[in-house]
Amino acid sequence: MLRPWSSSDGICKYDSIYAKELRRIYLESRQQTFHWFDTSAYELDDFDQATQNEVIRVALVAGKSVGFISWYEPENFIHNLFIDKNYRNQGIGKALLNHCLAELGRPSRLKCLQENVKALGFYQSQGWQIEAEGKSDNGLYYWMRID
Repeated sequence: MLRPWSSSDGICKYDSIYAKELRRIYLESRQQTFHWFDTSAYELDDFDQATQNEVIRVALVAGKSVGFISWYEPENFIHNLFIDKNYRNQGIGKALLNHCLAELGRPSRLKCLQENVKALGFYQSQGWQIEAEGKSDNGLYYWMRID
C-alpha cells in the first residue's frame, strides 16, 4: 500500500531529471482520462510540446516525481495538472494548485474540458468559477477563473 502524500514530500522546480517520468504521467493520464477521444496518436514527447515556455513544478514522493503542474506566466494561465494514477486522491493536485497560485498570483485562469467532469468538480471544490464556455478541436470547454 502506498503511503499518503504530505507536503513534507515536496514540490520542486522542474529539472530534466524528471522528464522521463513526467512524460509517462502526462501520456498515461491523458489516455486514461480522455476516454471520449481516440488517444492512439498520443506520444511521450507530447509533454515537451505541451509545456514549452511554461513554468513547471513537480510533486515528489520519496524523491520520485508523481505529478506536475505547468502554467503560462504572461497570461496567468494554468495549462496542465496531472498526477500519477497511483497517487491520486491524496492531496497532491491540491498542493500543486495552491503552490502554483502562490507563485503565479490571482486572478488566474484555466480551461477545463466539459467532458472531464472529475477535473471540473475538483476545480470547483477549490473555489474556481466557470467564467465562459468555448469550443476547440478537443471539444467543449469551460474557461474557469479564481480571484
